[in-house]
Amino acid sequence: MDSRLDYFGNPLAGKVLKHINSAGKVASESGLPFATQELVKIRASQINGCGFCTDMHTKDAAAGGETPDRLNLVAAWREATVFTEAERAALELAEQGTRIADAASGVTDEAWANAANHYDNEQLVALISLIAIINAYNRINVINQQPAGSYQPGQFG
Repeated sequence: MDSRLDYFGNPLAGKVLKHINSAGKVASESGLPFATQELVKIRASQINGCGFCTDMHTKDAAAGGETPDRLNLVAAWREATVFTEAERAALELAEQGTRIADAASGVTDEAWANAANHYDNEQLVALISLIAIINAYNRINVINQQPAGSYQPGQFG
């Protein structure tokens, strides 16, 4: 499978990605735990059917010390016992924030309150931002049919 165009090699795309990456860097340096960041990115990418981002973030998480058990259970996090309550709150926020079009109410007050019980305002801003950024990347890659499987950890870092 080939992508529809060489998005990552396109000069205009490079300008766009520079700004998205800058926003992502700010959010990633927020103090929100690395594992939580990667779990959120993985779950949103799974929901959006973005193989490229799912590949990238599972590999980056594994390189950062994440266990295969946890990575294999992200899609079924509700039934899994390997995630902390804080991670579960972040995953719920990521799911609801990613599926906004599927629910007229958007993110529920309950999901927000649960996340707010585990994260301070800076971390909540980081979570909101990371969810928005990964959704933007998912859409770029899905629209472009960016192939998955060849990413190497840290390739873009």
